[in-house]
Amino acid sequence: MPAVSPAAYRRETESCSLGGTRALLISVRLYFSDGYCSSYRFIEDISAEPSMAAQDDKGAFDGNSNKPPVYAIGLQPHRNDVFPAPLPSGVPMPPGYVPTQVPVMMPVPQRPPGCPPGLEYLTQIDQLIVNQKVELAEAILGWETNNKYMIKNSVGQQVFYAAEENDCCNRQFCGPLRSFVLHVQDNFGQEVITITRPLRCGSCCCPCCLQELEVQSPPGIPVGYVVQDWHLYLPKFTIQNERKEPVLKIVGPFCPCKCCADVNFEVKSLDETAMVGRITKQWTGFLREACTDADNFGIEFPMDLDVKMKAVMLGACFLIDFMFFEHNK
Repeated sequence: MPAVSPAAYRRETESCSLGGTRALLISVRLYFSDGYCSSYRFIEDISAEPSMAAQDDKGAFDGNSNKPPVYAIGLQPHRNDVFPAPLPSGVPMPPGYVPTQVPVMMPVPQRPPGCPPGLEYLTQIDQLIVNQKVELAEAILGWETNNKYMIKNSVGQQVFYAAEENDCCNRQFCGPLRSFVLHVQDNFGQEVITITRPLRCGSCCCPCCLQELEVQSPPGIPVGYVVQDWHLYLPKFTIQNERKEPVLKIVGPFCPCKCCADVNFEVKSLDETAMVGRITKQWTGFLREACTDADNFGIEFPMDLDVKMKAVMLGACFLIDFMFFEHNK
């Protein structure tokens, strides 16, 4: 795939001090013709060049500057991780400093015709790994916070980043039954999937108000739904397309709580005779299972499955997490 050049950019500079060393904070935002936007920040050592802050620093990106930046800070959604770049010789390395690992991003594939923007990643994968971020407030205080998830492919490359949008009262008083909106963003910070869950009853004795979830891609355009089916003792769901027509079934185990073992929710054909895929809640160890509700999931589906249904299966994974594994430890 050929490289795409930005259509426009915005650049700002600001003088600052870093550990007694004079530095220049450079903020750059790139705007692409397809609607994507990418932001970067650099901190450049200017202690040896007092007039650098007042100059028109045009060489910061074209390689004319002979001093590399101290740090490059990537503006990943809801995070501000610091990624180390080569340090100038005049800047000492702090004692015990351990560089933060740069996350490996999945390359952007070619988007086929009819594929919603951002879902082209799903055309080349048949497995997703969903890692929920461990929150210290939950682990130590039991205080429910908004869930955050890293979504990777089978080789560990980051594909998406998902973050829950909710208010404090809803999280604390409604618990795992709470309504929510999940914003799924790609590696450029562009929201590609919006997942909405309304408030519904959590008892199998009330078949008139069962769980459901809507998946939109791009935001505002529904591509599918996950609807709970009433069953006396098995967790069952139906995956529907944008016209609310049944496409697949999900059947869970009689007891979704297993010790030292994975929990499988099988994705089947409508007549439940053929196995199509699987959503697996992975066992993460005694300590993590006992102290947090941060879980890991694996999602398997056919490579040639419609990307919209792959996105709906991702939404089904989040619904299963909230329904069966989100209880406070």
